[in-house]
Amino acid sequence: MFFDLVKKNSKRNRKENGMFFVSLIVSIIAFYIILSLENQDVIIFLKEMESDAINRLLLLTPVLYAVSLFILFFLVYFAGKYQLERRSHELGMYLMLGMRRKKLFSMLLVEEIWNSILSLLIGIPIAIFISEMISMITARVVGIGIIGHRFSFSIGAVLWTVVGFFIIRLVALLILSGSTAKKDIDKLISQSQDKKHKVHNKLFTTIKLLLGIAFLFIAYGLSINGYAWQSIKSMGITLVLGIGGTFLIFHGMVVLFEIILKNRKNKNGLEVFTFRQLQENVFYKSNSLAISSLLVLIALCCFGYGISVTFNSSSKNEHVLDYTFTGDEKEIKKELNKFEIKDYINEVFDVKVGDLYHEGDDLNEEVDFSVEKLIDTIKKEKESKDKESLLNSLGNFTEPFLFSLSGYNNILKAAGKEPIKLKDNQAALFNGLEFSFGNSAEIINNALKKNISVEIENKEFDLVDKLYQDNIVADSSIHIIYAFIVPDKQFDILTRGDSTSYWNATLKDHVVKDKGLMQSIRHVNQLLDKTSLEYESYLQNMGRQLFYTVAASYTTIYLAVIFLIIANTVIGVQFLMQQQNTSRRYQTMVRIGCDYSRLRKSARKQIKWYFSLPILVAAIGSIFGIRGLFSGIATSAMKGNISELMIIAVPTVIILCVIEFSYMISVMKMSDKQIYELMDIKRNDN
Repeated sequence: MFFDLVKKNSKRNRKENGMFFVSLIVSIIAFYIILSLENQDVIIFLKEMESDAINRLLLLTPVLYAVSLFILFFLVYFAGKYQLERRSHELGMYLMLGMRRKKLFSMLLVEEIWNSILSLLIGIPIAIFISEMISMITARVVGIGIIGHRFSFSIGAVLWTVVGFFIIRLVALLILSGSTAKKDIDKLISQSQDKKHKVHNKLFTTIKLLLGIAFLFIAYGLSINGYAWQSIKSMGITLVLGIGGTFLIFHGMVVLFEIILKNRKNKNGLEVFTFRQLQENVFYKSNSLAISSLLVLIALCCFGYGISVTFNSSSKNEHVLDYTFTGDEKEIKKELNKFEIKDYINEVFDVKVGDLYHEGDDLNEEVDFSVEKLIDTIKKEKESKDKESLLNSLGNFTEPFLFSLSGYNNILKAAGKEPIKLKDNQAALFNGLEFSFGNSAEIINNALKKNISVEIENKEFDLVDKLYQDNIVADSSIHIIYAFIVPDKQFDILTRGDSTSYWNATLKDHVVKDKGLMQSIRHVNQLLDKTSLEYESYLQNMGRQLFYTVAASYTTIYLAVIFLIIANTVIGVQFLMQQQNTSRRYQTMVRIGCDYSRLRKSARKQIKWYFSLPILVAAIGSIFGIRGLFSGIATSAMKGNISELMIIAVPTVIILCVIEFSYMISVMKMSDKQIYELMDIKRNDN
């Protein structure tokens, strides 16, 4: 009998509060995915090259887990509070019929355990499936999927998910059921009473609204221009202004409802009732709405940033070279003939790199070199935010690196590009791609079209009208901001033969086609490790880029999911609790002849406004917030690509706002049911 009652109540609770049940399942999925991260193909792959960085990233997993548990506790608490308040009359009747309070507590505990078990039985298999799909899709996108996918079920992730989930649910239940069980029977059975109406000073409330708007504008400005990221103190000021401004806006928002209500020409039907209800909801729950708006803001910023980073990864570095070797040419070619390595790679070619010859050993000796004409030409270009930074960068270009023309043309040939044609008095300007930012490349290209020349050792070199930014090595053995590509004869003269050769190679097309890029590189790496050669491969470059992608996108998207679930559940539960507390008003409307469809329409309009207010404030703020994140914690490559990143981020925010509509619909359906029950009670009374 007892367990039949538990099953019946549990089933009814899940049906009546499906939004909360689904939110818990999504939370379980998010928990498992972040906890099982170390077993995914991409992380296993990255451990081979970025083990230290990956280990530091995985150290954040327990922190994310603990923070998520703390935040999800409030979701469980608010939803549980709503459920118990909704069942208040039912629980009071159990006590009146002779059920002891201990047995009542036991019934609630077993119901909670049963619902938790069902949530886990549904959520864990879905989480495992989604984790596998993420692992396979991510690996395929970056070219790792072909190395062989391994099923990544994690017992540890399952155990910690179960433990964490039960802990927060049971702690919330102990707090809520304890307070419920202590209530007198008459308080449990009696209908909820309306709260005493609060009054507010209109002038003071208006000032709070205007101050809130001003604070937010200042906070967003500090974030975007980079001031917020200069120190902990400046970040603290920005956060205080942003959070304080949000709370002030929601405290002052009640004034807007009074203005809307006063200026509405059509006040037929339940318009006045609807707006009075909404005004009171916002007035009483302004802090909750402000917190929910901040949670949605964090979620939108994390989503926008994480998705943008994912799409931006590898976008700047074009893959051309697979290997770079250093050392003697004969030794390199001799070693490459071993272990069938020559069957996998094309013929190696060198790129000579050197700087201007110095007399003797004095490396501090000033060299005869000037790019003043280039700087003067750029100064005449139209003003832009990147122009000043570019001029500062060129101002530090006091000694040039030189590349041999034949070697650079071999790189262009491997990339399928047109070779550079230079006369003895010509040179081409090179700018390292990782040191390019914003529209600096565009500014330089515009200047180069105006017949610029540079002076190197008392000789004028005319610059060709194009900037070159191709990688000259497979990974990171050399970092050069600016250099000049000169004919081989001039290279030998200017360097006096003192140069370094980087020997590059590419994989054969049929090898990549048969085995795939990543698997081919890994196989050749195993063969090269048996030789005495010093080398670096594109795999290392890929691993570094992939690490940044995983670190930024996985963690931010995970946090976004958690915050979004909590924010929406809190908004929905708060509204339904307020509707439950003001149930007598709805009953009064029924007594004076209001039908179900009109009350339902009124409640739905309240829900639209109630959800739209925090989401609208968060959506507007997220545009500035995401832009601020790009200003503060983006890599140098990303900072030079902010406009493209924002093009990705803005649609992401819009899509998430559309997803919010599904939560709104769920709350509307629950509200409809709640009103229908009130109507049914009145019909029975009559």
